[in-house]
Amino acid sequence: MLPEFKVAQLRHFVWVAELKGFHLAAEKAHRTQPTISLSVRELESKLGEALFERRNSRTAKTELTPFGQAFLPRAKELLAHHDRIAEDMALLAEHKTGHLRLASVPSIASRFLPGLLLDFIGDSELHVSMFDDNSRAVLKMVEDQQVDFGIASLFDEQERSEKHYTPVWQDHLGVVCLKDHPLTASRELHWRELKPYRLIRNGTSSLLQGSEAESLLAHSQYYISNMISLIAMLEAGLGITTLPWYAFPQGNTQLTFIPLHTPVVARGIGIVRLNNKSLTPPAQALVDFILARHSD
Repeated sequence: MLPEFKVAQLRHFVWVAELKGFHLAAEKAHRTQPTISLSVRELESKLGEALFERRNSRTAKTELTPFGQAFLPRAKELLAHHDRIAEDMALLAEHKTGHLRLASVPSIASRFLPGLLLDFIGDSELHVSMFDDNSRAVLKMVEDQQVDFGIASLFDEQERSEKHYTPVWQDHLGVVCLKDHPLTASRELHWRELKPYRLIRNGTSSLLQGSEAESLLAHSQYYISNMISLIAMLEAGLGITTLPWYAFPQGNTQLTFIPLHTPVVARGIGIVRLNNKSLTPPAQALVDFILARHSD
């Protein structure tokens, strides 16, 4: 049966060999000399061979046996491997290393995640892969375990069956149009005021389903799923659209956002993860960080 080595015994052996004495090794280990001697004897018992030459003189330096000389580099190799793993796991537990994968709806990915990730990652060596897409696509990536967790909306109870949802942000729908558009005369809008104008549907237009403004969707002439393309079409004057406030591009000088007061449509956005599946330490740390920053 192969011997099972204890890390402490290997470390004591290496220190005795390198420092040429049990007394100095005991000082380094902050142990008594008899403790170090016992540790080495137990290691020799497991190996079935002596590691050090036996000498009667207390002043003589401790020397390795030929077997000990052969074992020393292997003991060092085992300790180095152990220490690398221990360090890697410690860094992983402190979310300072590893690979974090998350998916988010574009509004949160562009408005909140840059600052959150900058503060969270700091000077660590944590690798991050982030995917931005609509809520349906984010939920699918969570289901397929392509990401550690997602940031999205849940539209029906069925979507909660295999997922744990933690609400974080609350968003409200409004109308986006050019700053010189006739609708900008109003501070808030009723959905009927949109009927005379060309409506461009987008990925968030489904929020109007089930509301009194649902009929607007059937009469929309265009559908654009990509946010960059949508903004370009709005800036060109192709029409108007509805967007949640967080999805409105900050700093845009050509467009404006007008809240929709009838109907009032709210969108909840939160963290979505699979039930009964633990997150990696970096992923759990980021979830805790987000909740500490943004939860009410």
